[in-house]
Amino acid sequence: MRGPHNILRLVRTGATFERTGAMAAVLDAVDAPIRLRMAARVLGWPFRWLGYKGDPTLPPITRAITALGPAYIKFGQILSTRADVVGPEMAGQLRMLQDRLPPFPTDIAKAVIEADLRAPIDQLFSEFSEPVAAASIAQVHRARVRETGREVAVKVVRPGIGVAFKRDIDAFHFGARLVEMLSPGARRLRPRDVVSHFEQTVTGEQDLRLEAAAASEFSENTARDAGFQVPMPHFALCSRRVLTADWAEGLPMGDREALIAAGHDTTDLARRVIQLFLSHALRDGFFHADMHHGNLKVAANGDVIAYDFGIMGEIDEYTRRVYAQILYGFIQRDYRLVARVHFEAGYVPRDRDEAAFARALRAVGEPIFGADASRISMGNLLSYLFEVTERFGMPTRTELILLQRTMVVVEGVARSLDPNLNIWDAAKPVVSDYIKAGIGPKAAAHDLAQIAQTVGRYGPLLPRIIERMLWERAHPEEARLTLIQARPAVPIWLVAVLALAAGAGIGLSL
Repeated sequence: MRGPHNILRLVRTGATFERTGAMAAVLDAVDAPIRLRMAARVLGWPFRWLGYKGDPTLPPITRAITALGPAYIKFGQILSTRADVVGPEMAGQLRMLQDRLPPFPTDIAKAVIEADLRAPIDQLFSEFSEPVAAASIAQVHRARVRETGREVAVKVVRPGIGVAFKRDIDAFHFGARLVEMLSPGARRLRPRDVVSHFEQTVTGEQDLRLEAAAASEFSENTARDAGFQVPMPHFALCSRRVLTADWAEGLPMGDREALIAAGHDTTDLARRVIQLFLSHALRDGFFHADMHHGNLKVAANGDVIAYDFGIMGEIDEYTRRVYAQILYGFIQRDYRLVARVHFEAGYVPRDRDEAAFARALRAVGEPIFGADASRISMGNLLSYLFEVTERFGMPTRTELILLQRTMVVVEGVARSLDPNLNIWDAAKPVVSDYIKAGIGPKAAAHDLAQIAQTVGRYGPLLPRIIERMLWERAHPEEARLTLIQARPAVPIWLVAVLALAAGAGIGLSL
């Protein structure tokens, strides 16, 4: 229940950070001003006895987050890729959240597998290891399929994880409502919608059948992407709580020293990670939305291997084109274009001044482009852009939250591989190619063909539409008394256009 009892949960969050010593570490990492430090001390210290103790063997920040639960762990995973924001020491602590959490007993994992797949574990696998990785929602075992001899990774959902997530997200919902009540200006950010979006994402991540389907679709989409691999799922060995997929052998993407020692070009890898993400987002509209270090490996041949497809992002063709034009405008430093796209897409209210918005965007972009490569950051751009859009009344676009968040995470991964990578130079060829293919004359012709084919499928309904329209015109008084009159009459010119388009669509489909 999303009631006031969640106040205790929110207070306990601050108390846990105070008790574990994480509060001071966080304030130091973000270089908090003295007033904020004093406020945190005054509010946190009296309630520290309410905080969770956590595992004293872990560093303070990791200790606090793991004690608080899976929703907090997910947030920490995102921050672990942003050493430029939280500092290298804090990022190193948070990186433990990706794949080195305490596992649950193997016997319990085997019991879950046997219950879901309805067969003894020895009948399914000839080999089954202890946990090789443990994350916030599930853990992974290395195994060998008895029937085929194929080496696989078996992912098993943590027992009781659903209840734990509901408790955390319940408190987040309460906190979001509290923010809207105490700060009416924050309603523009739609915090409740943001929390709802997060809830849908993590709920879907707990059903491993959906992850198997996502992996299969993602593999089909990226089959021709050079230097990229996706482990294929074994659907016969998958269920709601169990996922079996090909074993991915490679070095962790987060171990830069090991990659260099193995002869891999980390600059090329950093550029490729950025370009792969943008290709999947813009070209396919279906992208890996959890591309942190823990979900990426590098194969011996240099291929990037992605796994863990519990969180996938999806954006429609129209939004992709808008997003690409915004990126392209910034890359070209064409702020008028960026402003116009925002207004045409309805992202900024029509009553605002487009020219003033363009100048504000210039103030955002020019300092970034004037910096050296190591300081050119998509994360900074999003942060500054947020300030500008707030001033111009732009509401939060919940459908773009996952895309923007992943963009920041991917940049963090690329930065860890090559701190001097020029993000915009890496992004430019992908965005430019998409602009040419997705917004040029060929794209317009393709759109018209799709429209014609869609209308053509409704061709059999056209006689009924025309008959209804003619009857309404001939009997206006009677039509007004029917439910049909509640719908606007179809203009004769539109009927003619539909008829012509239907004919064209039928011809195209033939």
